Amino acid sequence: MKRGHNKTKIIATLGPVSANPEMIRKLIHAGVDVFRLNFSHGTHELHKQTIALIKEANRELNTHVSILADLQGPKIRLGEVLPLTVLKDGDIFRFTTHPQIGNKEVAYITYPNFPKDVKVGETVLIDDGKIELKVLETNNHDTVVTKVVFGGPISSKKGVNLPDTQVSIPSLTEKDHADLMFALGEGANWIALSFVRKAEDIIHLKNIIRHHGYHSRVIAKIEKPEALKNIDEIIDATDAIMVARGDLGVEMPVELVPFTQKDLCRKCLAKATPVIIATQMMESMIEHPHPTRAEVTDVANAVLDGADAVMLSAETAAGKFPEKVIKTMVRIVEQAEKESVVYDRRHIPDKRSKTYLSDAICFNACNIAAEVHAAAIMGMTKTGYTAFMVSSCRPKSRIYIFTNNPEVVNILNLLWGVEAFFYDGMRGTNNTFREVQQHLVEQGKLKQGDTVINLGTMPVKEMARTNTLKISQIL
Repeated sequence: MKRGHNKTKIIATLGPVSANPEMIRKLIHAGVDVFRLNFSHGTHELHKQTIALIKEANRELNTHVSILADLQGPKIRLGEVLPLTVLKDGDIFRFTTHPQIGNKEVAYITYPNFPKDVKVGETVLIDDGKIELKVLETNNHDTVVTKVVFGGPISSKKGVNLPDTQVSIPSLTEKDHADLMFALGEGANWIALSFVRKAEDIIHLKNIIRHHGYHSRVIAKIEKPEALKNIDEIIDATDAIMVARGDLGVEMPVELVPFTQKDLCRKCLAKATPVIIATQMMESMIEHPHPTRAEVTDVANAVLDGADAVMLSAETAAGKFPEKVIKTMVRIVEQAEKESVVYDRRHIPDKRSKTYLSDAICFNACNIAAEVHAAAIMGMTKTGYTAFMVSSCRPKSRIYIFTNNPEVVNILNLLWGVEAFFYDGMRGTNNTFREVQQHLVEQGKLKQGDTVINLGTMPVKEMARTNTLKISQIL
């Protein structure tokens, strides 16, 4: 199946307009590498049907599009509110932990410990920051009194952000745990954890996944200032980072978001941790057939910053032009990837790391590939580790990864530049190298005269850490 040549991957959220067989196939053809399922919406039965459709499309099209299950996390919301309720500047407004129908004076908040956790003077934001209130008092039990700073209409189930408050809700709620077990059982490749605050949130989730015998990888969604204070430990603990700019831009001064994005990309590249840029990338295309110039610039800048993937939410889940959004994003990404700043990120292996020797081989494979203008870097891997290392160097050469673990093939589809294949031959290192090279020649991905960098293990049957580098020329 012919697709674009973009190395920066594209994540598309499936929803009411796109979770059907025809559109899923169209989106894959257009260039989607990962499908996101948003567990803030939909039932398990609905998600089960969608996952089955993705797997069916992968089989039919011989693709390996990943499945990303995005857990809701401790999202704080208003309860039911009377229609046409409007808060005015200067109004006194109360939050209560007792369920009731809200009005312009009081509303239920889905956060039982809010009165205990919040402090006088702290800010409360409703509906992505459109409404701002200041805390005047709390009874530390069930009621918080606030004053409206910037008013406006409020409605049922709108989100509430507390940028100043140390929230005591666990990152993995009861709903998240139920959604997690469902997603793991259905074969989700990536699990995204919302509102991560510290590395322990990620470690806890990983322990649950391992305890139940699954191998799904974890994405830490960065959307709280508290996470930024612990970002180095979070990057070390997680498998990937998502810069979730929606809530992040509400929880911190909006003018800091672009620089936070760049800083997180830089940190993740240095640690060989994939990074996803998300939220409002092509938002105008929910309603319109063309993006704004600012959105085009935003997507291009994400590529130049070094993102592994760019993500679409409502644009493909509920928008009018899901296929056109993907095609437009592919064109922007391909154009941005013509810039030299995207490539050749040089890494120095850490001598203290237990993977020091393997890292040295992977990093130097990319250096050698640049020197000899290699058409491709080919790696053999069991866990996918080699792919993470090579991808982080952003080589101009194509990255082809072969693994005898079919689950890893789909996992690696999120990584920048990586094209993964299932291969279980493993009959001697040199024979294996020749076989996979021939496979790529037959697919038209390599041609006679191409120089190739081969990475693998000797002896190959042990599938241990990468310890072998070989330069070949396709005859």
